[in-house]
Amino acid sequence: MRVLTRILKRVAGAVGKVGTQLRDRSRSAKLKVLAIARASRNKTEQGREKMKKAYLQLLEITSRVTGQAKKLAHAMAGRIQRGHRAALHKAKKQLDEMIPRVQQVLRQTRERVLRGNTQAEGKLLSIFETHTEVIRKGKAHKPNEFGKLVLIQEAENQIITHYQVCEQRPADSTLLEGCLEQHVEQFGRAPERVAADPGFFSAANESKAEQLGVKRVSIPSHDTKSPARRQRQKQRWFKELQKWRTGCEGRISVLKRRHGMRRSLYKGSDGIRRWVGLAVIADNMIHIGTHLAEQARSR
Repeated sequence: MRVLTRILKRVAGAVGKVGTQLRDRSRSAKLKVLAIARASRNKTEQGREKMKKAYLQLLEITSRVTGQAKKLAHAMAGRIQRGHRAALHKAKKQLDEMIPRVQQVLRQTRERVLRGNTQAEGKLLSIFETHTEVIRKGKAHKPNEFGKLVLIQEAENQIITHYQVCEQRPADSTLLEGCLEQHVEQFGRAPERVAADPGFFSAANESKAEQLGVKRVSIPSHDTKSPARRQRQKQRWFKELQKWRTGCEGRISVLKRRHGMRRSLYKGSDGIRRWVGLAVIADNMIHIGTHLAEQARSR
């Protein structure tokens, strides 16, 4: 709602009234948000009823602002066709983008608050970055994260050989074959050894890796009951590759902490891919330089 209100104010400030009376409902909405926050601390039935009532009032306020924005957008269309100021065209475009998104959020909120349905179809998590997804990794301190899943492939000397920003989060077990094929295409041969976390495990993945020429495949399976499988996972080479894989987890932390991959400052899917690519390039340059310096000192 704040986005629509800002656009409405911008239009009013730039060109004055455009066929409809503008009303600022920001204060009313803020009061309802505060009421929801206070009611959410009360876990009793009375508290839940207060929160539901505040939600309904906030929905009503937002619906009115959305209706006002729709009327304004319709009135602006006539002005733009007659060659009015460029500011109108920009504001009209923003309204056309934001109004459907706000309406989607209203539908989601009604489903969740009134009907208790938390699995609404086509759920929108961000009106600015509509491609945002919920990422659940089972972390106790952070069960839900929001963004896009990034796949990182790392080789010796901490060099990242490939990265991918997934359009929709896939199951980890479906990613390994594509990673191996990418490596073969990039280097002309399969890697000698492969290590990954348990999410990538499947018998088909191991078989495919061996068919491509991988000599050692270290992907643990915690659910196995096979004595042969358990014995395989106790072998020294298997454990050493898992230690190396654990070290690779630090690469993600470095990309987030040192290179800003925790949050993309570019907008849109293309912007996220560009941001991740720049982080990967920066990290690789550091490690390539470090490795070359070590080689020079050893001569």
